[in-house]
Amino acid sequence: MKRQPPKLKIIPLGGVEEIGRNMTIFEYDRDIIIVDMGLQFPEEDQPGIDYIIPDISYLKGKENFIRGVIITHAHYDHIGAIPHLMDRLGNPTIFTAKLSSAIIQKRQEDFKHKKKLNIYNIDFSDVLKLGTFKVEFFRVNHNIPDGFGVAIHSPEGLIIHTGDFKFDPSPVGDEPADMAKIARLGGQNVLALMSDSTGAEQEGRSISEQTIMNNLDQIFESTKGRIIVATFSSLLTRLQQIAMLAEKYNRKLALDGFSMKSNAEIAKKLGYFKTKKGTLISIKETKNLPGNRVVIACTGAQGEERAALVRMSNNEHRDVKIERGDTIIFSSSVVPGNERTVQKLKDALARLGAKIYHYKMMDVHTGGHALKEDLKLMIQLCKPKYLIPIHGNHYMCSLHGELAESIGMDKKNIFVVDNGQIMEFVDNKGYLTKRKAPSDPIMIDGLGDNNVSNIVIRDRRMLAEDGMFVVIATIDGKTGELIGSPDLISRGFIYMKESKALVEQTRKKVRSILQNKDNRVAANYTYLKNKLRDDIGQFLFQKTERRPMVLPVIIEV
Repeated sequence: MKRQPPKLKIIPLGGVEEIGRNMTIFEYDRDIIIVDMGLQFPEEDQPGIDYIIPDISYLKGKENFIRGVIITHAHYDHIGAIPHLMDRLGNPTIFTAKLSSAIIQKRQEDFKHKKKLNIYNIDFSDVLKLGTFKVEFFRVNHNIPDGFGVAIHSPEGLIIHTGDFKFDPSPVGDEPADMAKIARLGGQNVLALMSDSTGAEQEGRSISEQTIMNNLDQIFESTKGRIIVATFSSLLTRLQQIAMLAEKYNRKLALDGFSMKSNAEIAKKLGYFKTKKGTLISIKETKNLPGNRVVIACTGAQGEERAALVRMSNNEHRDVKIERGDTIIFSSSVVPGNERTVQKLKDALARLGAKIYHYKMMDVHTGGHALKEDLKLMIQLCKPKYLIPIHGNHYMCSLHGELAESIGMDKKNIFVVDNGQIMEFVDNKGYLTKRKAPSDPIMIDGLGDNNVSNIVIRDRRMLAEDGMFVVIATIDGKTGELIGSPDLISRGFIYMKESKALVEQTRKKVRSILQNKDNRVAANYTYLKNKLRDDIGQFLFQKTERRPMVLPVIIEV
């Protein structure tokens, strides 16, 4: 057969129908590069799942063609799947900046059975040759240092991938985005721009970190007691601001939360988190200082179970007891789905007498993502022929597309895609095909690599909603006759002491099934178990209109 001429294929395996699970494949002939390899946190209807990673079935058999994996920054929605997928991809080289490199390697320590990663620390001036691809990098602002966008020169044209970005003219502890380089790349006939869509709903421009710094300064200046700042463990720019203000107002800074202390230690070693000698103290040492000398930066702003601030609010923290006069700053936005949990946390802190500040009261937090005016500016700088909105729910990506239309882009050249949908580019033209690579969510439970199946999730939902009902019966191995009275156990279905009539009716029903001669066919226990499961399940539904998971246990003696 005549070989078809090669095309550039772009395939997002995640990150265009949700926030998280970011991973995109760029394929030309027998060369593949991958940008990001992240996880997504579970939804409420996925009980027991720790996180979700991309499906890499499309790459099976193509492992030898992968020329590199590029990681734009160190947030888990961009690095979280690395320990689970790199071995299966043949452990290709990871290209990333030095802070991201250190955080990736630190997380890999939790997976001691995995091979050592091959990581190349890039400089923003580097130009890499990865097969037929030439790759450049440009600095962007985010809420973690060392974030960058990627310029991918392919045989079909230049693709720009922004990573997570915002434009901040006065960042704290970081340099401004390299707008000059972005504009220079924009003058090279950009074929397609893949741009962050997380802030596409919000008007205006991103708030500068300097504004946040000024507002935090006002709180520090006016507060006489202890200050506790809760934020994301990866928000290292905010941590630097807190350290600077602690030093300005002669306070000592204690960090609390395993992930926050780990990230701060890495950042400090690499020079991204700077403090004067003696500023940092242990959380235990705060007990020996007056409140006006103490600042605590901690995890738990989302109300995560067992996080530092949550334990403080429950009086379960070993070293910190919330007292009247304490000031709590929630320097974070509320992640969708956590609203009730965060409100409960605020209520608990208020009952203990703490004064609370959060982002709805004043600007004590800004996100790391471009808002509408910044997104327009990125499009205008890059001047792409095609726009591919990424990093967001479908609704956010659609809004991003409408935004591009409003500044003159042709609607036909805006690709709002689904996970796995294959885009092709050839002869300076783009095609949004109907073909899809596998992109079903791979659900991870614990540190293992095995996907938790939908059947398991369905069972967990059933247990969570209706509970379980166990039937234990002892059968004579020779005659198949029931011995004694069946035992019944309920968990999450009914409280048996208050449902004695239903329990006795169910026990009577179990006896009738097991004593029926037609059911005792040569002691066929599989048949008996299925019969009990079906008939008792139907019986309980008729009585309660609920469907607990019925677990029959037959003991042969």
